[in-house]
Amino acid sequence: MKYCQGPNCHTYETKDRLRGPKGNKTYQTRRRSSFYYLGGNACSMNCEKDWFNKFGEQALNHFGRIHEPKKLTADNAWGNRRDWGANERFYAYNRLTKEERPITEQQYYDGSFTLNQG
Repeated sequence: MKYCQGPNCHTYETKDRLRGPKGNKTYQTRRRSSFYYLGGNACSMNCEKDWFNKFGEQALNHFGRIHEPKKLTADNAWGNRRDWGANERFYAYNRLTKEERPITEQQYYDGSFTLNQG
């Protein structure tokens, strides 16, 4: 079991957050085995937004803020595609040049496969 990481989770008034004996009830942070927001760490979109508003700037600075635009070039525009037609085929496709190169099914499913540019 883990707790929602939303910094204001305990302030939202919902029935499942209300805990404690009669006469001494308090709103508490949600506790679950799994969550669906913030990469599995927040219980709702509100809590996800609260977390990002509080820690987003720190996270960007810590993990690497970009200072110049990333560019899609002919060298890094390759992706694997699959044609589901009658003659199923697997191929690498360049989104900029529209070039197609055949690959095997094994290469299609291999997450570390890179197209040989040589």
